[in-house]
Amino acid sequence: MKNKKYLLDELYMADPSVHVFNDKIYIYPSHDIDSGIPENDNGDHFDMQDYHVLSMDSVEEKVTDHGVALVIKDIPWANRQLWDCDVAHKNGKYYLYFPAKDYLDVFRIGVAVSNQPQGPFEPLETPIAGSYSIDPCVFEDDDGKHYMYFGGLWGGQLQRYRNNKAIECGQEPEDNSPALPSKIVRLSNNMLSFDEEPKEIIIVDANGDPITAGDHNRRFFEASWMHKYQGKYYFSYSTGNTHRICYAIGDNPYGPFTYQGVILTPVVGWTTHHGIISFKDKWYLFHHDSVPSGGKTWLRSLKVSEMEYNADGTIKTIDGID
Repeated sequence: MKNKKYLLDELYMADPSVHVFNDKIYIYPSHDIDSGIPENDNGDHFDMQDYHVLSMDSVEEKVTDHGVALVIKDIPWANRQLWDCDVAHKNGKYYLYFPAKDYLDVFRIGVAVSNQPQGPFEPLETPIAGSYSIDPCVFEDDDGKHYMYFGGLWGGQLQRYRNNKAIECGQEPEDNSPALPSKIVRLSNNMLSFDEEPKEIIIVDANGDPITAGDHNRRFFEASWMHKYQGKYYFSYSTGNTHRICYAIGDNPYGPFTYQGVILTPVVGWTTHHGIISFKDKWYLFHHDSVPSGGKTWLRSLKVSEMEYNADGTIKTIDGID
């Protein structure tokens, strides 16, 4: 399957995190609704209220919608905006990690637990201590350790923090300064807390110099994702206002990561967000665009495309308008 395929016709969903559990593809997207809130740079128009879980026996098969897995009204600490989530599996339990704004309108990251990959998920009473910003991605390394990558600029509030502490007047650095990075943190054995202080994911260019804040075509904005290929760690992400999915390669989960190029060129719609999996000896990129809604940026639809590597381990660029 070389060409892109839309996954659902009846629901608007976006931001797909994707995993293979029990020899089946499971998709954990955000669920777009028409909230009636005007568009703005803080993303208030993305006022999602719940999560559905989807599954597929293969990318050629019909998608199964397992229904609502978690609702914001059931999360004691959460007030609004269930944005991009991810799920990890350990010791027979499935852990859903999600961002939401608390009653002070600050994004935190919470956890909900289930005995099965499709949910439903039972949320904890409080968010993870020390968590902030958005877009959690949880990666299991070969040794069984789990790491969370997180962070997002503008509405994702990452610019409000330095050294994991809130600052009074948060903004992006000057254009010639290093860009604000995504964060990585190792999860505890019980999967419910951080096992260390979050650290910075540094992306450098071919000369070893950090990507700068003014380099909007390459700098991190949101949508962290991690996968491994031929022993290397591939950190991929969205550039936000330049609408690309880019990637960088490193030798360990913490980096540094050397910028390599573009996985997905801009799609129809403002946001771009993705998940990458290997399934039955092929690689797939899951993402979204706004074509079915007529370009409404807050009503997005899920897509999948086969992803291919070059002989040197770089990824072949996929055209977002195709």
